[in-house]
Parts: sequence; C-alpha cells; structure tokens
Amino acid sequence: MEELSSIEIPPYFLCPISLQTMRDPVTLSTGITYDRTSIERWIFTDKHETCPVTKQILEDPDLITPNHTLRRLIQIWCVDHASDGIERFPTPKPPMNKSQVISILKEAKKSQNMVDSLKKLRGLISESERNKRFVEESEEVMDFLVSVVRDYKFGDKNEELLYEEEELECNYISSSNIACEEALYVLYSLQLSQQGWIGILEKNGDFINILTTILARSNYQSRAYAIFLIKSLVRVVSPERMISASSKLIQEVVRVIQDQVSSKSTKAALQVLYRLGPWGRNRVKSVESGAVQLLIDLLLDEKDNKMCEMILLVLEQLCHCAEGRAILVCHGAGLAVVSKKIFRVSHVASECAVRVLHLVAKYSASRAVLQEMVQLGIVTKLFLVLQMDCSMKAKEKAKEILSLHSKVWRGSPCLSTQLNASYPC
Repeated sequence: MEELSSIEIPPYFLCPISLQTMRDPVTLSTGITYDRTSIERWIFTDKHETCPVTKQILEDPDLITPNHTLRRLIQIWCVDHASDGIERFPTPKPPMNKSQVISILKEAKKSQNMVDSLKKLRGLISESERNKRFVEESEEVMDFLVSVVRDYKFGDKNEELLYEEEELECNYISSSNIACEEALYVLYSLQLSQQGWIGILEKNGDFINILTTILARSNYQSRAYAIFLIKSLVRVVSPERMISASSKLIQEVVRVIQDQVSSKSTKAALQVLYRLGPWGRNRVKSVESGAVQLLIDLLLDEKDNKMCEMILLVLEQLCHCAEGRAILVCHGAGLAVVSKKIFRVSHVASECAVRVLHLVAKYSASRAVLQEMVQLGIVTKLFLVLQMDCSMKAKEKAKEILSLHSKVWRGSPCLSTQLNASYPC
C-alpha cells in the first residue's frame, strides 16, 4: 500500500467527485469530465440538476459523452505502471439498449429460461445508474417484473397440488419461487423514483396485497425484499389506501420485526408501521398484532441508537390510542424501559420518550400508574429534563406532566426534599 501511495497519478485522471482514477470517463455539456458511475449517481440518483464543478444548469442531463481518448490514456498509463502494482481498467461495457431488453424478455417468456434471464437483468442494472434508469423507464420490463412477483402468489396458493402432480408441480413451484425472489431483488435494486412506484400502483392496485402474501409465505430473503418494497410503496399510496390497510399486512409487518429477518428489514418494517399509524384504525390493528409488547421487549436489549429512536417513535405513535397505552402500562417493563432511554440514547430518543410518558400521564393515569411512575424514578427524571440540555418542547411536556399530577406527587417520600421544594406550580 505504501508503494502504491507513492505513485503520482496525473490529476486529470481523477474524477472531481470521487477523487479516484476514472474507469469510464464521460464529459458533460459543460466540458467537465467525470467517472460515469459518480456523475450518473449525482444526476439520476441524487437528482442534482447542475454540473458539480461549474454549478451550471444541465439543460440535457442525458447528454453524457464517453471520453474515449482520456480512457485510453488512463489504460496506457496503467499498463506502463503495471510493475508498480497498478492494474489496467477493463474497457467499460456499453449501456443497455432496446434490443437487449427485447432479447431478455423474449428469453424470459420461456419458463426454463426465466430465472437466468432475471439474473442477466440483475447483472446489467448493477453495472450503472443509467442502466437502472433505462429499466425503470421501460414499461415492458416493469410489467414483466410485477407479473413474475404476481405469479408467485398463484403458485403458492395451489400448494396442495404438490401432492397431486408430484415432482412436476414441485419443480414448477420451486422455479416460480426462485424467479419471484430474483424479480423482487431487481425491483429493490432499481431504487425506483416515487413516480415509478406510483406508475406500478396505478396498473397494479393489489401489488401491496401480493407483497403481503410473500411476507406470509416466503423465505427470509424474499420477505426482506418484500418489506423494502412495501416501505417504498407506503410513501406514495393515497390516503384512502392507507386508511384501508389490511390487518393481514400489519400482522406480517409486525412478524418481520418479531422474526428479526435482518437489522435492515426491521428498520424498514418500523418505518412502515410509523407511516401507516396515523391513518384509520391502523394503530389499533398494530396493537392487536402485538406490536407494543414486541417493541418494549426489543427496547430492553437494543444498543443501536438509531434503532432505539425508531422503536420509540413507533411506540409513541401506538400510544396515541387507548389500546396501545393500556398494553404499555400493563407490561412489567413498559414505563421503566421508556424512561430509561431518556438521556441515554440521543436528544431525539429523549424527547420521544418524554412524549410517550406525557401521553400516559395525560390519558391513562390511574392511581397505580402514578404510583409506579414515582417509584421507578420517572418523576425525578422529569425534573432532570427541566434542568438539563433538552429541547423546549421536551421541557414543556415534562412540566405539564408534573403539573397534572402535583397533588399526587408533591410531598411524596420518594422525592427528595430539594425536588419537593422545586416542584413546578
């Protein structure tokens, strides 16, 4: 590594974005050259409309010209420095075109070639951002991918035929499942724009229901891809569809968290619950699916700060309904674990935990709950919120909780003389 770092790379070989040697140099209309991967991510993924160096508006973002001369110079330089451990970059593959897409779809229609065709498509979109965008804009490809996912549902639905048709049917189901997993991965890898997802939903109104079936019946890998897609879809669905979200969907989302399919899928599932929460009876449906107990249990052992924040946000969402608060206060560790996260995770987590306690104190404050809060040291911690570096909103919530129940807590032997003396009016 020391030997490589001592080699001086010509500055015009370096991409202005990545500051790495360019493998596939391309030039914008502004005359500035970048590595294709970096500039396509800048334009198509990050949605910038200007040249990174000149800050000029790009009138035609698609006008990206390969700089073959510079690429050859870089390759020659790599060959000349092979003895120094520099490897020659291979000549980049050309972007996807219409004929390739037609060829892949034609092959995919033959059931024995479907999985291989999907793997080929998967490889092509991994090569560049432009290929991803090309596939997203291809109506035929998107329809094909959705149809493959849809076919999984029908294959599993007739699972009893396995025993009637024996090996032939078994092979069909297995092939269908593998194809479905590949199609799910491709859809996930595309990182579709919001408009892309809206387009899918307009043509396939039941697509979330299909993904729900996959969550219920498939392996962990397919379930992970399905929850990632659902996370993207709930960002664009209409309020009417959010309100009418099925109990089955919410149950399966909660089950993804319970089964701990993966850390990433757990975070995606939490985001889905959070977005669904405010609409219709979705909070109650989540509570009935066991979400509150599950979140409390997760919070007890969770050490990742970001995950703690997300769990608390969803828990707060569910505590806006009486059913959610009832489960929280009845859980042996409910109030304790929420208050424990104040000051121990982050400002976001502290504020969220205070809001959860505020909902309980305002709407579910039985005599037993108030007694538990003072015995667990929650009242003392609320005083600390007033005194320490917390947001004004958190301080206001803490002060309101203390004021609401001053008759019960003021003068309590569980509070120090100093705290009793400073009790807010």
